[in-house]
Amino acid sequence: MLLVGLTGGMGAGKSTALGLLAELGAEVLSTDAVVHELYGEQQVKDAVLERFGQEIARDGEIDRSALAERAFATEEDRRWLEGLLWPLVGERMGQWLERVKAMEPAPKAAVVEIPLLFEAGTQEGFDATIAVIADEEVRRERAAGRGHALEDERLSRQLSQEEKAQRATFVVRNNATTEDMRRELAAILGKLSR
Repeated sequence: MLLVGLTGGMGAGKSTALGLLAELGAEVLSTDAVVHELYGEQQVKDAVLERFGQEIARDGEIDRSALAERAFATEEDRRWLEGLLWPLVGERMGQWLERVKAMEPAPKAAVVEIPLLFEAGTQEGFDATIAVIADEEVRRERAAGRGHALEDERLSRQLSQEEKAQRATFVVRNNATTEDMRRELAAILGKLSR
């Protein structure tokens, strides 16, 4: 069974791709979902609130938008947050992978969605990588539809889509329909399981 890293820019369709890969027989894990879970854990919540203040909490929960605004404002704060979260995400990923390896029958692949796969230098731990890319206008519309903007400070620490595509083993262009994307991903899984 191969371990595959999935990445792409905001609004490119990583989450859609991850869902389709699950439907196609892969076991999948979203590191964004893991981070979301971690923000609900008291130890992480306490550390984040101590660092960034109570104003980033809403109804007793971490407001991820408010946290991002504060944490990405300085290099020091960003590094602190990544230093807190990344080891915990890595630990959860390791536990998930152990469960996947024990599955009978084995899945077609184990796919982990990591938005900053190449930026964090974690691509070496994967057998293959997939970059999901889309035209800028399409990405902008998708991000706006979810109440986000393609924020400069977040994008500034991300590689361009073109660079991600150059580094990836496989590239999926997500400008058309979900069915088109499903066909591309099915073809990739076919190549991976040979």
